[in-house]
Amino acid sequence: MDIASTFFQCKSTLSCNGKLLDLSTPVVMGIINVTTDSFYHASQFRLKRRIYLRAKEILQQGGAIIDLGACSTRPGAKLVSEEDELKKLSRAAAVIRKHFPDAILSIDTFRASVARRMVNDFSASIINDISAGEMDKAMFETVAELGVPYIAMHMKGTPAIMQENPTYDNVIKEVTKYFATKTEQLSRLGVNDIIIDPGFGFGKTIEHNYTLLNNLDAFRIFNLPILVGLSRKSMIYRPLGSTPDTALNGTSVLNTLALTKGAKVLRVHDVKEAVETVRLTELCLNQPIG
Repeated sequence: MDIASTFFQCKSTLSCNGKLLDLSTPVVMGIINVTTDSFYHASQFRLKRRIYLRAKEILQQGGAIIDLGACSTRPGAKLVSEEDELKKLSRAAAVIRKHFPDAILSIDTFRASVARRMVNDFSASIINDISAGEMDKAMFETVAELGVPYIAMHMKGTPAIMQENPTYDNVIKEVTKYFATKTEQLSRLGVNDIIIDPGFGFGKTIEHNYTLLNNLDAFRIFNLPILVGLSRKSMIYRPLGSTPDTALNGTSVLNTLALTKGAKVLRVHDVKEAVETVRLTELCLNQPIG
């Protein structure tokens, strides 16, 4: 074990509905989008049976978390109404809870009222907020009251404008400062389980994204689990001149790099391949040197 891994003792469990999720080995979060507006169309699931089959697939393929979202956050996306978001989430969550009552369910929302309803009505286990409280100032106090793990993501701007010439003097320093502020605020409110997400593709150029990935281990200073969402994004397919549909191989490559730099949660569209990536990367990292 090297000096860095000894010094940075990352929090290795999350309390999810009274059960501990072990992060000593990285886990995979499978995506279910119940929206008509996603950059990767194959990830959209609206019919109840398709939602059931997708949830079943995630769990059978080794996914530890189901991430459910009903508001597209792709670049340029227009936000759906709170009523529409809650209606779609509730419908899908009811299906998942009926068939998989013990599944760890993450809700991808930036709205505090939606977070509250999903935790109270469907025992949602985790809140995944792309704005880390920036788009709804009530979010931090809400998750503190609910007592659920919280994913705080870095985003510059909002989905509608975030890719309009994003600039940084130093992207690593700015994102680090952002997380230092956010984690301090959350800790003061009593939020015990915090996950940080650098927000690949959210208000960053391709160059910013690769700088973040290359320096991902810098965020281990917070001793908190790091989530990465690289799956099929433009930072993969644009340099290769391809499309989201053909970006699986590139996704596996970048997920491997992220794991070697301390990522503990991979948020993906392709669960089987991500689970295999974790297994092989862990096998390599746990072998003695020399």
